[in-house]
Amino acid sequence: MASTKRVPVPSARPAPKPRKAPPPPPPVPTARPAARRPLRKDSTLTVLLTGASGMIGTALQQRLAEAGHTVQKLVRRPPKAENEFSWAPDAKILDFRLLERVDAVINLSGAPLTHVPWTVRYKEQILRSRVKSTQALVEAMGMTSSPPPIFLSASAVGIYGDRPGERLTEESPRGSGFLADVVEAWEAAALLAPPRTRTVLLRTGVVIGPAGAMKPLRLATSFGLGATIGSGHQHWPWISLHDEVEAILHLLTSALEGPVNLAGPTPATAEAITRRLASDLHRPHLLKLPEKAVELGMGDLGRELLLPSQQVVPEKLQQDGFVFRHTTSDEAVDAVLSGATTG
Repeated sequence: MASTKRVPVPSARPAPKPRKAPPPPPPVPTARPAARRPLRKDSTLTVLLTGASGMIGTALQQRLAEAGHTVQKLVRRPPKAENEFSWAPDAKILDFRLLERVDAVINLSGAPLTHVPWTVRYKEQILRSRVKSTQALVEAMGMTSSPPPIFLSASAVGIYGDRPGERLTEESPRGSGFLADVVEAWEAAALLAPPRTRTVLLRTGVVIGPAGAMKPLRLATSFGLGATIGSGHQHWPWISLHDEVEAILHLLTSALEGPVNLAGPTPATAEAITRRLASDLHRPHLLKLPEKAVELGMGDLGRELLLPSQQVVPEKLQQDGFVFRHTTSDEAVDAVLSGATTG
């Protein structure tokens, strides 16, 4: 009888002990907001300025320096001074660390509205130059551990559209038209600034100064081509260059936020402004430019800038105690012709 083979049975081994889970990684420290000094009404500020080469920007940087503030400028060309820094707003290229070292940002960037004609391509540039630059600044603020506490961003009364017979305050609803659409997108971009940043929208009207909208009017009038534009009864929301700059300075240390109308305190019609210009230049004001002629010769620029009626009231500024130097359009035109625009 054959013997049975015994199969060796492996000896029982204790079950392996469960491996210990690796310790959790240490928590990543979150960056604490950098401490900022408290700002008072009389504080001297470091201000980052865009659009510094325009009429308003040039006058503003001079007044900021006179008031003891430090001005730093964003420029699209290679920097030529210690206080200049390059940026490319269309590509949103901007060193966000600059925003951690300033107390306020004043954004005046935007393609000029006085360029003729407003082709389809130029209208795209009007929109893009405003929205892209504002987005670049706001996104850079969001990347900082401590965003600047003050953001004053250019805007325009174009948001109200053509509103004859209405008194337009900051609470008035938006109107219709190309500029109303542009300003709505422009302001929406600015209002995305960090919650800790006080954001002011500078709804500016026709600035009566040596350049801007007044330059072609002055040139035409000096050649004896002073004219009634359209009916002449449309209200132009004017403000002197001096008061535009002083209002921006005022808003730097004010508690106001949101939209603020930058327009003179006394309404004026297009006829009153163009006649005063002719009178100060001692030139005739005899021609008439019917609405159809303005639209035919200037297209959308005429329809959006020269023909609309906008009786814009600087309600917030006045309630905040701002005092205008030039209370009538006559005084503002006189100041331009005498050369006393910002002094």
